[in-house]
Amino acid sequence: MGPVLAGVLQLLALIGALALAYVPLGNYMAKVYSSDKHWRVEKWIYKGIGANPSTEMRWAAYLRGVLAFSAVSVLFLYLLQRLQGVLPGSLGFSAIDPDQAFNTAASFVTNTNWQSYYGEQAMGHVVQTAGLAVQNFVSAAVGIAVAVALVRGFARSRTGELGNFWSDLVRGVVRVLVPFSVIAAIVLVACGAIQNFSGIHEVGQFMGGSQQWNGGAVASQEAIKELGTNGGGYFNANSAHPFENPTPFTNLFEIFLLLVIPFALTRTFGLMVGSVKQGYAILATMATIWVGFVALMMWTEFAHHGPAFDIAGGAYEGKEVRFGVGASSIFATSTTLTSTGAVDSFHSSFTGLGGGITMLGMMLGEIAPGGTGSGLYGMLIMAVIAVFIAGLMVGRTPEYLGKKIGTREIKLAACYILITPALVLIFTAAAMALPTPGNSMTNSGAHGFSEILYAYTSASNNNGSAFAGLNADTQWFNSTLGLCMLFGRFLPMVFVLALAGSLAEQRPVPETAGTLRTNKPLFVGLLVGAILIITGLTYFPALALGPLAEGLAS
Repeated sequence: MGPVLAGVLQLLALIGALALAYVPLGNYMAKVYSSDKHWRVEKWIYKGIGANPSTEMRWAAYLRGVLAFSAVSVLFLYLLQRLQGVLPGSLGFSAIDPDQAFNTAASFVTNTNWQSYYGEQAMGHVVQTAGLAVQNFVSAAVGIAVAVALVRGFARSRTGELGNFWSDLVRGVVRVLVPFSVIAAIVLVACGAIQNFSGIHEVGQFMGGSQQWNGGAVASQEAIKELGTNGGGYFNANSAHPFENPTPFTNLFEIFLLLVIPFALTRTFGLMVGSVKQGYAILATMATIWVGFVALMMWTEFAHHGPAFDIAGGAYEGKEVRFGVGASSIFATSTTLTSTGAVDSFHSSFTGLGGGITMLGMMLGEIAPGGTGSGLYGMLIMAVIAVFIAGLMVGRTPEYLGKKIGTREIKLAACYILITPALVLIFTAAAMALPTPGNSMTNSGAHGFSEILYAYTSASNNNGSAFAGLNADTQWFNSTLGLCMLFGRFLPMVFVLALAGSLAEQRPVPETAGTLRTNKPLFVGLLVGAILIITGLTYFPALALGPLAEGLAS
């Protein structure tokens, strides 16, 4: 079997698995966030944190819950890292430096999981499990909660109430993420991923000598890092490490995990707004972009010319040989179109155009299908913009799901889409202009610029993957990337929840003959076009200086 055919077959198998999970998982999550009943374990949690899960919140109160919980999480994780040297199970590792501790705390709380350290050489068992793994669960649950609040804004009328943040958070963890992560972890352990709390020990090498390795609760963290679209890794090699990703099957299984919840949330959305077809329209938009990007990535990596590439059958540099070009292309595209950041290959070693595709996937806002929750609310914001554009074309007041898109709504949507480009471009320009950040680049020219651009794109969009070759463990990068993660995560949430509150207060607008049908292929095409055009106009100059210049020169 040729490598191209193998890649296509893996893609088809992945699509089939996602299709089988779509309806039951989407239905289940709709029931989770629509139920009035609380499980006993949930009641214990509410009592412990002093929250009343039955109290409805307006958007400002909901936002305060998100920000307060996240601020406490950042502080807790920061202190846990600074105290690592005196904690049990530290494996002899010392406390993390202040700037790196801030960067890591911001990273995991914002669902980014950018790592400027070697996981197996810096973090002990307590920080990995009580700190990083816990944030993998709760940061993903926060994203889903905000998405559900926006969906309620579309579904409700004549009220500003969006539900209860604490209830949505706890249900996301207890009813969705924990049970599915347990199942996924068991599958990974059965396939060879490690799960233990062993210390550091010597391991013999095939060519003689020895190497130090430490164990860890790897399978359980691997499960939630993919399922919650968190990213990161127990080991520096991430999902290319055989302890994290042992076989080609686990590789495909991990891709499935990072895509399944974001895609299924479109079904949840359709059920909660009372129109499954609306969910299918959003799904079709996400799927069109995802499949298109995977096809482009496979083409650039398989068809790259040159004698070495022709002999090898593709651009194999930086790819994990156990998985090949096809599987690595699917993983790279999926991880950058979601806010995952886990990698099974070396994105910096992809072809120039292939590296550009990974960057463009993040620049879209990671909405195809995006992160857990963040992908859905990002796509719905783009749907609001597309409806507004359509309204301008025909001279009609735009409406979406029975709600008028007026001046307030479009301003909030516009602010949302301007935040991350501003962070990416301003900080990239500053890093290229100042001498100290520039000294961190090991490559010059277009590729060196791509390393900087990729880093700030990844941080601001809460992805977490990186172009290697950049020394990001400096005070400048730890501090500025940490700020990008925090601003890129929470400022958009402000506008999402404000938009949700504005929509929930409106009265429903009845459909007429002139209403744009947002559940039809025409709207899907309009939405895809709006996403690509807006992103292209925003980022094309920067892409032309980096990956496009490198790709055209090769």
